[in-house]
Amino acid sequence: MATKVTVPELGESINEVILVEWLKKDGDLVNTDEPLCVVETDKANVEIPSPASGVLHTQIEPESSLQVGDTLGTIDPNGKASRAADKEPASKSAAKSGKEEEAGGDVIMSPAVRRLIREHDLDPSLIKPTGRGDRLTQEDVTAYLDAQKEKEVIENSEPEPAPVKSKQKTPAIQTSNVPVAGLTEDEGVRRQPMSKIRRTIAHRLLAAQQNAAMLTTFNEIDMHELLDLRKRHKEHFEKVHGVSLGLTSFFGRAVVLALRESPELNGRIEGDDIIYHGFIHLAFAVSTEHGLVTPVLRHAEEKSLAQMEIEIQRMAKAARAGRLSIQELGGGTFTITNGGVFGSLLSTPMLNPPQSGILGMHTIQKRPVVIDDEIVIRPMMYTALTYDHRLIDGKEAVGFLVRIKQFLEDPGRLLLEV
Repeated sequence: MATKVTVPELGESINEVILVEWLKKDGDLVNTDEPLCVVETDKANVEIPSPASGVLHTQIEPESSLQVGDTLGTIDPNGKASRAADKEPASKSAAKSGKEEEAGGDVIMSPAVRRLIREHDLDPSLIKPTGRGDRLTQEDVTAYLDAQKEKEVIENSEPEPAPVKSKQKTPAIQTSNVPVAGLTEDEGVRRQPMSKIRRTIAHRLLAAQQNAAMLTTFNEIDMHELLDLRKRHKEHFEKVHGVSLGLTSFFGRAVVLALRESPELNGRIEGDDIIYHGFIHLAFAVSTEHGLVTPVLRHAEEKSLAQMEIEIQRMAKAARAGRLSIQELGGGTFTITNGGVFGSLLSTPMLNPPQSGILGMHTIQKRPVVIDDEIVIRPMMYTALTYDHRLIDGKEAVGFLVRIKQFLEDPGRLLLEV
């Protein structure tokens, strides 16, 4: 009996996906858990694995819009691989798998890349492909766009020529047909539909405000000891573990230890009940070209600091490449977000429903502080904890931030867990 390949549950609030491309052709022999296709969600691109071993029979064409639970195809355990599929010319194979050659050229791209090309009205032949088989990737397109923006900035920084008087009215570019606050089309009003990911972000942020009693408390951390420790061991850490030593893993480890003492911050409210989790699935915010994504480090309480750093960097790269797995997209119980990478000095992060707590990191700034009655210059970071006041009292929230401060100002506590 054939096994259905369906669109699985992909995390909170994800109901609709777009089939980007088939990684296997119709009639191919596939194995259990082997990636079959890529679907695009509001958060990221996700590979759908095969639920069984057998011959794949596809039913949906790339760029089709689907709901969770819809059937993508079937796996026939008793079927025979199609010889035609094995001998199919490369051009036909690329077209069937969602990749195509643009007319007048040999640029190979997936539907997701093709949509990006259309959105920005680009000529793909001008972009250098770096993917396998000279395939144009999303990274190629975004790199090209960044280069064009930089070029525009340079050109716009040059002195403008003196304006030429003309009786002809200058047309507005991409103006809205609907007047806004008395403005006319000639004044450059532009209307643009929200992207799917922006709509989802908007709905979730509004839901967070409406469904939780959010309150934020602040503290500051002297990062001197932690930065000194990182500087002394960074090079050796990279040699041993193959990744650079960042700061998020230190904060992640501190959060895990602090949550043991404040389990409410790792819980959530469900109706009239409080759900306490016996595990810590740590979500961390990653900025991508499609918007903010929060991959989840599952069972963070079982990870060493080095394991955390390796997994965090791996998932951050996967998020930016749109290759997060289904398990990495949802189920977080607490979130860390670092606005400091963008220069934020202080902010109030918003909850990631249905979670009850989120820790905000900020930029490190040298400031004068008083230590042992002396004024010294230290690298300081403001931290912010937003929490659901229905579940967490102010005393618990302040105590949580104080523990984070203690762990990071004296990194030896992270090792000794005291």
